[in-house]
Amino acid sequence: MSKQQTRNAVLWALTVFIAFVFIQSLFFKFTDSPETQYIFGTLDSWAGALGFPGLFAPHGIFSQYVVGTAELIASCTLLVGAIAKKPVLQCAAALLSMGVISGAIFFHLFTPLGVQVLNADGTLDGGELFALACGVWVSSAAIVFLLHTHLLSWLRARLAPASA
Repeated sequence: MSKQQTRNAVLWALTVFIAFVFIQSLFFKFTDSPETQYIFGTLDSWAGALGFPGLFAPHGIFSQYVVGTAELIASCTLLVGAIAKKPVLQCAAALLSMGVISGAIFFHLFTPLGVQVLNADGTLDGGELFALACGVWVSSAAIVFLLHTHLLSWLRARLAPASA
């Protein structure tokens, strides 16, 4: 396998991993599952105690529906970028993924939510959601690293002053 083929295989594996994690979580977010109610309810209570009630509520600016929609957009854009061989699109989607998942990691670490999340059956998840979030962040960062030259070239072309 050539270096380019290996690189492409790695990009595909990272893309599929991120899309899988995000897409499989949509069922929970969009059906208002007990796990989702616990996560976003805990975050909303925390935000309310800081003077921002409703921030994570079902109609709040950071509700499960808003977060889920961002994850869906990131997943679809990553996959479209990979299929259409558009590295700039794939890199931009990886940056969106990093942004979304950075929020998740922050809230796991710095709020009452914690690293271990309560399951619907009353057990703790052992940090599984947090570990998946970290995996998505690392995978997104790797895609950005592997494709950053394409994004920088694209940006330079658009930001260059017009020739006279």
